[in-house]
Amino acid sequence: MKLDAVIVGVGGQGTLLASRVLGALAGVLGDPVRLSEVHGMSQRGGSVVTYARIGEGAASSVVEEGCADVVLSFELLEALRALPYLKRQGIMLVNTQKIPPMSVVSGAAEYPADALKSLEGACDTVSVDALALAEQAGEPRAVNLALLGVLCRLVGGDPAAWREAVRLSVPERLLEVNLEAFDLGYNAQVRRSERP
Repeated sequence: MKLDAVIVGVGGQGTLLASRVLGALAGVLGDPVRLSEVHGMSQRGGSVVTYARIGEGAASSVVEEGCADVVLSFELLEALRALPYLKRQGIMLVNTQKIPPMSVVSGAAEYPADALKSLEGACDTVSVDALALAEQAGEPRAVNLALLGVLCRLVGGDPAAWREAVRLSVPERLLEVNLEAFDLGYNAQVRRSERP
């Protein structure tokens, strides 16, 4: 499998676990992998960026701008911020959840009202309410696994291999709910808008 992915979100959303699952997936598939994390102000709800490069030829652990096959975004505004990473033929996979940053909460800025529309006008966009899927699984924090389920289907992955990667990455007590979220994501109805 060859995949250069940028995973973005807000601190506490589970972006780092998502990158660990992708790392475990590479191990299951026997592919080389490079992971890199940029935490920023993650403990205060700030941006978190993770790079995952699976497959041969990854000299660096960082995905350069314009080179990501997939941007996996846990939040709409973070998707807009990460848009420069996406290559022309890449896919933006975005959770439709909105988490206002401090600048919006304090009134110093406004959350873009048309964030999803802007993404759909700029790139191939797949959007899904991953929070609703996670809640359906019984754990609102399983947004990450719901999104990974969607990603698995998008890239034509083997669900059994991805589920094994989840087993290797998630504590036993949380395994069942996370696998449920993954399966719900894999089978979810998504909105797809291709670049004009």
